[in-house]
Amino acid sequence: PRETEYVSNIHYFGEPIYTYSLKQGIRDGFLAPYKVIKVHLDVDVEGYRPALGETDEQGQELDERLYNQMDFDRTLAIDERTARVARWVSEYLKQSGDRFQKTIVFCVDTEHAAHMRQALINENQDLAQQNSRYVMRITGDDAEGAAQLGNFIDPEAKYPVLVTTSRLLSTGVDAQTCRVIVLDRAVGSMTEFKQIVGRGTRVHEDTKKYYFTLIDFRHATNHFADPDFDGEPVQIYEPDEDDPPLPPDNEPAEPGEDEIIVDGPRPGIAESGGKYHIRGNPVTVLLERVEYLDETGRLVTESLRDYSRKTILRQYESLDRFLSRWKSAARKELILAELAEAGLPLEPLLEEMGKELDPFDLICHIAFDQPPLSRRERADKVRKRDIFTRYGPQARAVLEALLAKYQEEGMVSGMDDPRILSIAPFDAMGTPLQLLKQFGTRGDFERAVHELQDALYQEAG
Repeated sequence: PRETEYVSNIHYFGEPIYTYSLKQGIRDGFLAPYKVIKVHLDVDVEGYRPALGETDEQGQELDERLYNQMDFDRTLAIDERTARVARWVSEYLKQSGDRFQKTIVFCVDTEHAAHMRQALINENQDLAQQNSRYVMRITGDDAEGAAQLGNFIDPEAKYPVLVTTSRLLSTGVDAQTCRVIVLDRAVGSMTEFKQIVGRGTRVHEDTKKYYFTLIDFRHATNHFADPDFDGEPVQIYEPDEDDPPLPPDNEPAEPGEDEIIVDGPRPGIAESGGKYHIRGNPVTVLLERVEYLDETGRLVTESLRDYSRKTILRQYESLDRFLSRWKSAARKELILAELAEAGLPLEPLLEEMGKELDPFDLICHIAFDQPPLSRRERADKVRKRDIFTRYGPQARAVLEALLAKYQEEGMVSGMDDPRILSIAPFDAMGTPLQLLKQFGTRGDFERAVHELQDALYQEAG
C-alpha cells in the first residue's frame, strides 16, 4: 500500500480487508527482526564552521556559517567523514567474521554514492582486488552498476557484496539476503523509511538469515519511535520477464519536518551546480549505541546480555522450568520461536557471545549462569559415549554425519525429517530410501535422531 499525503492506493481501491503489519510479520516468523546501531560522529554532533576565508578543493570560498548534518554531502562534502563511515562499516563486517554479508549503503545523492564506493574499496582493497564487483554503486546514472542489481538480489550470486546507492534501492527491490543496511542520509518520509527497512526484512532460511542490522549515521531510525511506523507492510517489486530490472521511479517523497526543499541554486554555490568539497579535517566516532526490538515492537537500549536475561526469565522463571520445556519439546526450534516471539532472536546474542555455542548453552549461561559448552564439546561427549553401537555401519555413518552437521552448523532444522537424507553429505551414502531401511522404518529413523538429540543434552539438569 502507498499511503502519503499525496498518493493513496486506498483512494483507488478502497479500504483494505486486512492489513498485515511489520511487527506481526516478525512475531509470526515471516519477517526478520532487526537490531539498530546508531553511530554518532563528532562533526555531525558539533557541526563544521569554516575558518574565515577558507576555500574548498575547487578554490570556492565557503560561507562563514555553521554547517550541520543536514548540510553534509548536500552542500558540503567532507572527505574524511565519508572515509570514517566506510571504515566503521568495514570494521563492523570484519569483526562479524563475515565480510560477504550483502550490504546496502544509502547515500545523499549519486555523487555521494560514488565517493562512498571508493572509500569502501579503499578499506577493503584485498577483496576488491580479488573481484572488482565486491563494491558497486547502483544508481540510475551508473549503467555498469545498475546491470549488477540482478546479481545483488540473487541469493545464489556472490557478488556484488557492498552496494552504495541514493534512492534507487529504497523501494521495491526484493533483496532477500541483505543482512546490513547503512543509512548515511536523512529519510524524511515515513513511507520511504518503511520501504528502506523492508529491504532487510525478508527471512532467508537457506542462508540462515533470520535477522538484519541497521546502521544509522543520520538519525533516520528516529522514525521507529513514530506510532505510525508499524502501520503498513512494505512494497516488493517483482518484475515480469519483460519488465526492467530496476523498479520505476516513484513520486518524490514528501519532505519531513526537518527537510527544506529549495528551488534554484543552493545558497553560496554558483548556479553551475555542485557542492563544496573539503579535506584535511579528522573525523572521529563519539558514541555508538545498540538498540534491540522487544516483544512489543519497540526499540530498547540496554546491554544485550541484560535485555536477553530479562526476556528469558520472563518466559522461564527458573532453570528447572527451562530444562523441562527443552526436554519436552520434540523440535527444539519451537523454543527458539517462543523466545523470538517474546522479542529475543538469538542470532545477535550468538554474534556477541560466540557462534560456536549451542542456543541451549547460550540460554543457560546468560539467564541461569551455567557454564557453557561449545557444540564441538557436546558432539565429542556423544562420540565418547558411543551410544549407537546397536546400529549397523551405514546407519551409524548417517548418525555421525548428523552429529558433524550439528557441530559445524548448529541446530539443524528438520534433522528428523527423512528429506535431509537427500542432501550432502547423505546423498553420497545412498538414496533416502536405502538409508531409511538401515534403521528399519521411518519411525525408527526419527527415534534414532531424537535419541541423538537427547544425548547431546544428557548431562543437562
